[in-house]
Amino acid sequence: MPRLPHPTPEELRRDPLPLRGRTALVTGASRRGGIGHAVARRLAAYGASVYLHHHVPHDADQPWGADRPQDVAESVRGALGDPRARVVAGPGDLADPEVPGELIGRAADALGGRLDILVANHAQSGFDGALDDIDAGMLDRHWAVDTRSVILLVQAYARLRTALPPRTPGGRVMMMTSGQDMAGGMPGELAYALQKGALASVTRSLATTLAEHAVTVNTVNPGPVDTDYMTGDDYDAIAALFPAGRWGMPDDPARLIAWLATDEAEWVTGQVIDSEGGFRR
Repeated sequence: MPRLPHPTPEELRRDPLPLRGRTALVTGASRRGGIGHAVARRLAAYGASVYLHHHVPHDADQPWGADRPQDVAESVRGALGDPRARVVAGPGDLADPEVPGELIGRAADALGGRLDILVANHAQSGFDGALDDIDAGMLDRHWAVDTRSVILLVQAYARLRTALPPRTPGGRVMMMTSGQDMAGGMPGELAYALQKGALASVTRSLATTLAEHAVTVNTVNPGPVDTDYMTGDDYDAIAALFPAGRWGMPDDPARLIAWLATDEAEWVTGQVIDSEGGFRR
């Protein structure tokens, strides 16, 4: 097999809009303080059209609350790098097994019939506990949202990609995990840790499955990120565990995820990547 030629000088120069013409679905983008919003803004700034999934009732039940979907969409729209790109938002309760497939279809239809990038950012918050506290309901709820829905999203996305010409470039899947395999684990959130661990474990299998369709699959562990869920002395104690003396901010993992969506990252697949700023457990 012949060796590939060296990149030309033109090919080495970075396109300021590396995702121009691409389309993306970002799940779990219900509020401007979250990682999903930050990821969507980065993708939009790089030139992509973006569909924002939200499930407002979930965040409305949390201490941090939810934003109005139109405010989240307007914020992402303000970051658009390509004036021809679009930002669309829509709801979906991913605990319903019918919704992942429907959501993929709606996103593709809204963005011109094609979906290049899937960022499965959503997760079930709360409704969890330590070994003595968890029950079947907690385990099933986290399974349905954190794992089952992600696999069903990837399945529906893959079926869309197979309808394209062979090896159409730009196929990307990014999932999210939470450092549950690091020192100490997450003993107080066993249901969540279990389901996020499943995503980490299945990353390579999904990457192998989708490789023939020119789709990369990677999972990102963002570490502790300031998404407005902690304040006071506990906040300061966590900040002190970072060499930089600050929490991760939503745009920290967003920069990694946006890069993974570009052509520069086409040779990175099947990886669980920690983006934790040197967090010391």
